[in-house]
Amino acid sequence: MSDLRILRVIESMDPAYGGPCQGIRNSIPALRAMGAINEVVSVDGENVSWPSDDEFRIHKAGPGKGPWGYSPKLSRYLKKNLSKYDVVIVHGLWQYYGYAVRKAIEHLSTKNLKVPKFYIMPHGMLDPYFQKAPERKLKAMRNLIFWELIEKKTVRAADAILFTCQEELLLARETFKGYRPRKELNVGYGIPSPPLEKSVNVEQFRNKNGLSADEEYLLFLSRIHPKKGLLNLVKAYSECFNGKAGIFPKLVIAGPGLETEYGQSIHAMVQNDTLLRKNVLFVGMVTGMTKWAAFYGSKAFVLPSHQENFGIAVAEALACKCPVLISNKVNIWREIAEGSGGIVTEDTHEGTISLLQQFSLLTQIQVAEMKKNAYTVYRNHFTVEQAAINLYSHLKKFEHEL
Repeated sequence: MSDLRILRVIESMDPAYGGPCQGIRNSIPALRAMGAINEVVSVDGENVSWPSDDEFRIHKAGPGKGPWGYSPKLSRYLKKNLSKYDVVIVHGLWQYYGYAVRKAIEHLSTKNLKVPKFYIMPHGMLDPYFQKAPERKLKAMRNLIFWELIEKKTVRAADAILFTCQEELLLARETFKGYRPRKELNVGYGIPSPPLEKSVNVEQFRNKNGLSADEEYLLFLSRIHPKKGLLNLVKAYSECFNGKAGIFPKLVIAGPGLETEYGQSIHAMVQNDTLLRKNVLFVGMVTGMTKWAAFYGSKAFVLPSHQENFGIAVAEALACKCPVLISNKVNIWREIAEGSGGIVTEDTHEGTISLLQQFSLLTQIQVAEMKKNAYTVYRNHFTVEQAAINLYSHLKKFEHEL
């Protein structure tokens, strides 16, 4: 019988939603091996489905209404079932589901029912970037209002705030006045070991996407979204490809979001430039073995993000012995820089140019050494087993402290 029952609460478990739901999927098997049972409640509608065969229970308590994701069904579920769990972890902020957990806990307290330990994992949503980015002025104002009215109380009500790395923990202290959590815990984050390179078909990935059998390419694998720094990357790639740093491999852009207004603007920029049109490839969202083939086949992974709380794709690249070229706004940049598993530069257009130029000037021997270092960084810092041990031990230790 399990000694720890954990309920994860999140907006959506659709894989296209991004890192938080993938992080849950990564950690649950390792936690199960230690005796913890995890279930998830999301604000997905009952009829929503996605291409993922999950071996844990997902309670769909949506759809949420409006931009806040208000869901009476979720509230009813929590009040009825929350006392069955030892731990509840809210993944993310600014949505109704965090408020609903706080209110459900207050309800349990008034009824003298069992109250689980309450944690919040903000997944970078307390990063000052979101309050300072010029394109987010209206959202920043909304968040400030929500903070004063709701989120500040929810953060203070939690037994602890869980962070994926030390950089995230420190940045969270800079964003809002009145941020005074009961406890801050750096529990880390990790990914499962990828399949062996010999088990994936890199040649098939190349052939399907217009690359020759041994052709080198740089890989951007992430959501096509303004904060990912893709505009800087395409511009920098264009400048470098035009002779400023030698011959460059093609750039493969993989991920959802091409249909958005931003995605279409990036696509139009590429299509309207003769050199870019021939050398920048949009391959859409890749999953499963195709995703691993993309990582194993790439010469380097590139993510000059303006804000990246952890970057699961960064860790996945490292695990595939793929050097990572990132900005210093990817919060795990220190571990990567210290381990020489890639190149880190400033989060600017010039920094992105430097990122590509520095990598292009490496010798084959230096690239081979960086590949080895990338895998070492993964093994030392970002395995899902180590992250699960950290989380489990923190939860058990903190349970006894309270």
